Amino acid sequence: MELYSLLVLLLSCRIQAVGAQVKLSPQTLTVLQGEEARFTCSTSNTRWTVMVWLLNGKAVLTVSKENGVLPAVTPNVTAEKSPDSQREGWVFVLKNTERSNQGQVTCDLQGIESKTAGLFVQEKGSVKVFGDDKLAFKGQWVQFECQAAGWYPQPTLQWQVYDRKVSQGEYSISSEESGKSLFTVTSSLNVTAAKSSHVDCLAAVSALPTPMKSSVRLTVVAEVVQERDDCTVPLAVTASLSALLLLLLLCICTVHWYRQRRQAKPSPQDAIRSDQSVSGRGLVAEATGGKINLAYSSEGPTDAVYNELIMETGSQMDFSFYKVPDVVSSSSLSLHSESTAQVCLSEESSKNVRRITTV
Repeated sequence: MELYSLLVLLLSCRIQAVGAQVKLSPQTLTVLQGEEARFTCSTSNTRWTVMVWLLNGKAVLTVSKENGVLPAVTPNVTAEKSPDSQREGWVFVLKNTERSNQGQVTCDLQGIESKTAGLFVQEKGSVKVFGDDKLAFKGQWVQFECQAAGWYPQPTLQWQVYDRKVSQGEYSISSEESGKSLFTVTSSLNVTAAKSSHVDCLAAVSALPTPMKSSVRLTVVAEVVQERDDCTVPLAVTASLSALLLLLLLCICTVHWYRQRRQAKPSPQDAIRSDQSVSGRGLVAEATGGKINLAYSSEGPTDAVYNELIMETGSQMDFSFYKVPDVVSSSSLSLHSESTAQVCLSEESSKNVRRITTV
């Protein structure tokens, strides 16, 4: 019994020594769906003959030490000779990885030992900031929403504003899982408009070298006016003042024209008086055979008597007259017409006639 126990101990030690010579790397590999997964299995033991690769417990590829890679049943797997010159090994290549390939990858050296590594396949989706570029006043609160859809596993979502990352406590996150084990993450962020900047939403999983990003532009009005359009305010003030002065000038011209027109147009009463004065002076000038002394004024018959005389004389004589300024009062003359068509003056009027200067 003692001899048997000793033989078992020696055999286990030899197996451990041989097993220690097999190396599988990497121990864990994470790739994106559609990318290649590569594992290297090497050994310092030159007595191996067959290497079998298993994916989730199913043999997918066989490598012979003498004949190399044997025809594979699975079309998207192959093997390449390891470039390590100190150890014999082969590189297992899984092309166009799918979510179903996720699991364990095993390298089995027949009759010696096997090593197992983990394969994780992730899937990237899309990321989008809702809405277009936004315009805000300085100090105003602006809200942004971002959605990362179709990811596996659940992606990490990060905001970046004013060239710095926003802490997770400043925005909200909610997620949901669809029937295909794909995750959709939605986030909302409130920003105080301080200066113009890009607002970036970044989504990533561990297999993604750089996060996927979606951006919109936040433009602060105060910054645009001060830095890019310094002439806006002076031009606006100048245009307003010019329009106001033009309107004021137009009003002044309108009032001035209206007043001149009103002064130039005589009233009906002035027109009647002017016509009566002209007719009266015409009759007197014809009766006296000369011109009227414009400086003479006497106390003669009233306007009523004079008007009656004008009407009687007008019925007997046919003449035309022109409108002249009303200088001589119509009440200074009194005429009386008789049937003999001679104009005679009464005794009282004769005194006045002798005072009229004729030329």
